[in-house]
Amino acid sequence: MGKTRALLLLCAAVALCHCRSVTVSRGPLLRVEGQPLSIRCDVSEYEGPQEQEFEWKVKRGSEFINVISTFDNRYTDRSLQDRIQSGDITVSRLANNAAELKIQEARVSDSATYRCITPSTDSVFSGNYEADVQLQVIPNSLIVAPDAPSPVVHEGGSVRLLCNISRNFMEGIYLSLTWSVKKGSSQLEDLLSFGPDLGVTVGNNYMLRYTDGGMRLEMGNGVSHSLVLSAATPADHGMYMCTARLWTREQGAWNRIQEKTMEMGEVTVTPDGSFSVQVQDDSTLSTGESLLLTCSVSAEASVDLEVTWLMNGTRVVARLSRDGVLTNASNAVDVRRLGKWDFQLKVHGVDLSDAGLYACKASAWVQRYGGRWDRAAEKASDPVRVHVIKQNPEYTVVLNSSVNAKMSGDPTELECKVTNMSNLRSGRLGVSWLYRGVQPGDVPLSTHTIASLDENGNLVAGKTYKSRVEAGLITVTRAEPSVFKLRLLHTTDTDAGEYTCAVTAWVPSRHGNWKKAAEHVSSALKVSFANKRPVLSVVARRLREASAAGSRFEMSCQTHVQNIPPGAAFSILVLSEEAIGSSSRKLASLSLEMVLQLEEDRDLMLVKSGKREFQFWMPAVRETDRGFYWCEMKAWTKQSGEDWVEMAKGVSNKVQIDFIHKGPTFDVSISSDTTSVFPWETVKMECDVSVSGTSPTTDDVAYEMKWFLSRLKGSNSPSLLASMDRWGVVHKAPRNDSSDCSLERLGPRRFVLNVHSTQDSDAGDYYCTATPWIRSTATRVWSKTPEILSQKVFLSVKFALWDSMKMPLLYGVCASVTVGIVSLVLGLVCAHCCCKTTTPTPRSRDKLMELEMD
Repeated sequence: MGKTRALLLLCAAVALCHCRSVTVSRGPLLRVEGQPLSIRCDVSEYEGPQEQEFEWKVKRGSEFINVISTFDNRYTDRSLQDRIQSGDITVSRLANNAAELKIQEARVSDSATYRCITPSTDSVFSGNYEADVQLQVIPNSLIVAPDAPSPVVHEGGSVRLLCNISRNFMEGIYLSLTWSVKKGSSQLEDLLSFGPDLGVTVGNNYMLRYTDGGMRLEMGNGVSHSLVLSAATPADHGMYMCTARLWTREQGAWNRIQEKTMEMGEVTVTPDGSFSVQVQDDSTLSTGESLLLTCSVSAEASVDLEVTWLMNGTRVVARLSRDGVLTNASNAVDVRRLGKWDFQLKVHGVDLSDAGLYACKASAWVQRYGGRWDRAAEKASDPVRVHVIKQNPEYTVVLNSSVNAKMSGDPTELECKVTNMSNLRSGRLGVSWLYRGVQPGDVPLSTHTIASLDENGNLVAGKTYKSRVEAGLITVTRAEPSVFKLRLLHTTDTDAGEYTCAVTAWVPSRHGNWKKAAEHVSSALKVSFANKRPVLSVVARRLREASAAGSRFEMSCQTHVQNIPPGAAFSILVLSEEAIGSSSRKLASLSLEMVLQLEEDRDLMLVKSGKREFQFWMPAVRETDRGFYWCEMKAWTKQSGEDWVEMAKGVSNKVQIDFIHKGPTFDVSISSDTTSVFPWETVKMECDVSVSGTSPTTDDVAYEMKWFLSRLKGSNSPSLLASMDRWGVVHKAPRNDSSDCSLERLGPRRFVLNVHSTQDSDAGDYYCTATPWIRSTATRVWSKTPEILSQKVFLSVKFALWDSMKMPLLYGVCASVTVGIVSLVLGLVCAHCCCKTTTPTPRSRDKLMELEMD
């Protein structure tokens, strides 16, 4: 019975070791419409004949239909017989145990699940006899449309190979792009490939050129991609092609599913040839003008040029290298590159010595792709003659008045016109406007320059008129190339006098700047005014006296005008000073648009109470408001389409604020219960506010307290510890230490700062500040007085060495004694339990005799 059971187990084990296995390519498989495809099927671990048979089925809807078989010609379904007979669908045996289903031109309708079946030849049915794979055929959307390169490229130029790729993007499909060239009857040679794994592969014969930068890849916007071959040589001649391939990643390897190759065009590289150099015809110009000569180069090759200008055959005027660097040129000489083949020589401000024969010599340089530059050719143009004639500009200047002021504040405009101009050529005109005052009896005074326009058109204001010119009250313009205008936007009595304009002719100098060639001055034009000057007088008066701090102060400012037009507007500014002659400070102002602007952050008011009257008041004056107050008023006029302009200004008399009853005087002091503490102790800092003079009631005064700590002696950057506002709200600054602080109010003027659990970082200078707030008994308005600073108190924190070490030492001694006692007891126990007394065994005398015999 036991032998039978063992035999059955052995047979089962043998059967388990031989299980048929059918495998196909791992899917899903992505293929392209119109491209050939194949699906491999393998069988292993089978019994029977070595050559196995294969059958293929495809799923249509919910059922599988027969496709093709390796042994049954009648196996195919009727719907596929035409494709089987035409050879579009075939099956080929790769080995005894492997076969391949092939489709010559895949169709989108071929997308389905395919099943490979192997008929059983096994004695025992075991394993799997079929395997499925999903096939997806996508439409053929790959389009390769290269741009034809230039058919002829000169040696040293660049060959741009632009390939446009268009396709429908789909996950799992990757693109690669390859540029190739076919030279004559030789084989197609790859230049560079990009993809499908974003890598770049360079052909063996082009690796050095790619490394040296002679071949570079320019990736475009995903559609257009270019390969540029720079420094072309005759060896680059050939037919260039662009190949696009689609890939899928299957079983860890790249599988190509589509390929399209398009010819881009044939490129011929012509070697360097001769070129011509030409300079324009002879030139004649006057002294001071600029000489312009253009050198035109006609070349057959795409080269870099170096140009040298020669005078009289030997003298080098200037040289422009192929890198655009100008050498051997003076400050009066400039060479510019107008285009690829044109170069211009410019000599500023020529004189008689610049006359002569000028020639242009051009050198052609070609860069090889290794970075080396070679001079390919050199040629000089025929010389041209330059004539220089000395001539000075001639012209006349006429001055007249185009706009006359009818009254003070009106605009005045003078026009300076240049006529009978000759010989100016490339020169420029500048103008200077001059003013000369006249005393009674027509006695002339000194002449002043109002403003000038220099040779570059820049406005230069005279010293006396600089502020008016910068403010735009005086403008100097060039209405036409030969007409200049001076405009006084608001004419005053001080502008009466004689005006002249001086026109200067400027010509270019040989050093690149401008030099004066001629100057003509116009006749004087007299400007006078009969109107009187505008007068603005201001009177300030006190409306309400401030008897003490906190009371109300009111003041009015009224103006009286003379010779000011009815449409004038007024602005006002209120100022104050502590004493006569001291520095003043601005309090409040009203603009032309009656916009109030407070210069200080406090409760002030300034309003217009009449046609030319303004009222200013302070609801609650402070002790620091003692001093003198006055108004400054300005009258403004505005012409049509222009801005407001100041016409007159007036300053009032000064009104004094001097309290009849002096207010209270405050002081603050700080004290500490100790100046030296140990860590973790508490320190109290008390700040007392004292009042002298007329003391307000307790309900009419409040204090804003702040405590500061300066950890370093003499430091100007103290740290704010805590504060208490006048309402009693406490604010504490954030702290990084373990110590803390608190505030107490012990009385109306007594405040305490407590520092708990002091640390060494709490050492330093402590002080406090007090800001009294006083409420006016008349208006019940609170007013803030200046801040008071106390003296400093220094606090030191001692470090208790013994107190900090005695507990760790005590714990250490106790632990050491405990460990020693435990170790001693453990040793005794081990010695008693583990060690036994043994009796020594006597030595055999016979063995001793044997040793003696030996």
